[in-house]
Amino acid sequence: MEEQDAREIVKWRYEAPYAMYNLSDDPKDIQELLDGSYYAVISPENELAGFFCYGRNAQVPGGIHEGLYKGDKVLDIGLGLKPELTGRGKGRDFLESGMEFARRMYGPERFRLSVAAFNQRAIALYISVGFKPAGEFVNNNEEHEMMFLLLEM
Repeated sequence: MEEQDAREIVKWRYEAPYAMYNLSDDPKDIQELLDGSYYAVISPENELAGFFCYGRNAQVPGGIHEGLYKGDKVLDIGLGLKPELTGRGKGRDFLESGMEFARRMYGPERFRLSVAAFNQRAIALYISVGFKPAGEFVNNNEEHEMMFLLLEM
């Protein structure tokens, strides 16, 4: 991920109920995107289309607190598709390309995703690709608490 990509991503705005995925231009959000675990996805038209993150940054604090992110050869994966591209049938190819990249880069035996339980659109995509339920947990932050599902493949 390049700094210009990170600065663009923090400006993306998702509509409700997906607004929880909006980042801020706070320097710590930008620094996280630049920590080496995030990868920008550039479209064939040479535009920023989304991002992936792998490992610890793909884990949710509530799941960490519950001790749910255990296991050898399991890679946690996180992703974000540019808001204008969501809901247009592009998710499957996007996810599969990020998983293929991760297989080459990290060699995991399995993948794990954490997803907000309300996000039925994403859950349907993950299940269609082959992910299966592996647990659930509540994530608490200063603003609210939210149920998350853990999916593995």
